[in-house]
Amino acid sequence: MVAPRARRINIPLRHVALMCGGMLFALLANVTYLQALDSEQLKEDPRNQRTMIARFESPRGRILLRDGTVIATSRKARNATYRYRRVYPGGPLYAAITGHFSPYSTGGVEQAEEALLSGNDPRVKVRGLLEGTRGGATLRLTVDRGAQRAAYDGLRATGKPGAVVAISPRTGAILAMVSLPSYDPNLYTSFDAATLDRVDKRLRGDPEDPLLNRAIQRTYPPGSTFKVITGAAALGSGRYDLDTPVGAPKSFRLPGSGTYLRNLGAAACGDGALPLFQAFRLSCDIPFAKLGVDLGHDALREQAEAFGFDTDDLEVPMPVVRSVYPPLLDDARTAMSALGRLDVRATPLMIAMIAAAVANDGSLMRPHLVDEVRLVDGTVIDVTEPSPYRRTLSAEEAERLTEMMIAVTGRGGAGAAAAVRGVKVAGKTGAAGNVAPGENHAIFSGFAPAVSPRIAVGVLVEGDGPGGRVAAPIARAVIEAFLGGQAE
Repeated sequence: MVAPRARRINIPLRHVALMCGGMLFALLANVTYLQALDSEQLKEDPRNQRTMIARFESPRGRILLRDGTVIATSRKARNATYRYRRVYPGGPLYAAITGHFSPYSTGGVEQAEEALLSGNDPRVKVRGLLEGTRGGATLRLTVDRGAQRAAYDGLRATGKPGAVVAISPRTGAILAMVSLPSYDPNLYTSFDAATLDRVDKRLRGDPEDPLLNRAIQRTYPPGSTFKVITGAAALGSGRYDLDTPVGAPKSFRLPGSGTYLRNLGAAACGDGALPLFQAFRLSCDIPFAKLGVDLGHDALREQAEAFGFDTDDLEVPMPVVRSVYPPLLDDARTAMSALGRLDVRATPLMIAMIAAAVANDGSLMRPHLVDEVRLVDGTVIDVTEPSPYRRTLSAEEAERLTEMMIAVTGRGGAGAAAAVRGVKVAGKTGAAGNVAPGENHAIFSGFAPAVSPRIAVGVLVEGDGPGGRVAAPIARAVIEAFLGGQAE
């Protein structure tokens, strides 16, 4: 009688044991999932105070200019919870580059190079453990202090939003990157949640969008600076040279439409025809619209793509939005696209890259901001080697385009305001239609010296008239600042 009764008692015990075993298995499975698969999400959860505190437990890596000037660093914080506080000595001047680092958000280089600056990159972490050091890696950027200041001051003097980018044609190193309106990254370094929330709401609600890096995160119609690409397509076709006549009537009826195109101010360029060189120098619209129709949509699209349009593979290290040449255009829209209008869109970085490609004999180098990475003890663990990005055109075609661009900045050229005494400057002005009637974006793309170029510049000023009057002087100031501080 005992055995059957024991068996009856053991039945519910077995059920309970099985249920407990199942619950234990489910618990272990959930813990494993949280630790192995969901740990990053938990780590990034803003409610996780332990992770947030850990981010400020050690000094974050510094960000330096090419000459060693500190533009982002960490200092001891007067706070019982957080040990270090981020500081930006340059404030708004470098905000488009540094971005900001706060308990709740990051941007710019601070975000793009988070692993290195925080010390979580394996190369930094392992070395720190071996040597007993704490802190993130230091980033030395390619930015030139003089060029950056000239770009910032020149753009700010216009009182308009816009962006300026300067690049070394030979290496792709970004020498200046400015976006206005800007903001002070130090506003984001408070540890008070209410203060941070108030600052963030104010800046994000600002209609002028100071948090936006216009240099790489917004695209614009490139206007007549796109004539460099149209000119490259013409020279590359083998059917045009500098002295080849192009049609230049007073007006041009766009194919398949009742719309007539006229030059700026309805001015005539030549007497029915003029050489390609002269049409480029004077920035005549009708000859280049006719060129676009003659070359065809496919030729223009292929040439634009050779310069980097329609690609998403560019990071500097911040991601760069795509510059666009529209697909499937009829002849009328191809004519307007040859002038950089309608749906053609380019970032200010791309506007600088167009000039940089011509300056470097048709070889466009990959743009980059970070020059080298150093550990706390000064050991260099990474150096950026210049690398080709695109072959845009042949060296011979680049040489002929350079001749045309030099004429633009010469006496009587559309970009004469970019001329620098004692230095030959090659450039192209542009004016792109804005959303407001009667207003244009002022644009300039150029490089200097025209022989052995060392700097290429792209300038865009929103809604501020012709590029030759507004954007070209800013480019001149940047070129003068850079070349004046550099030895040959």
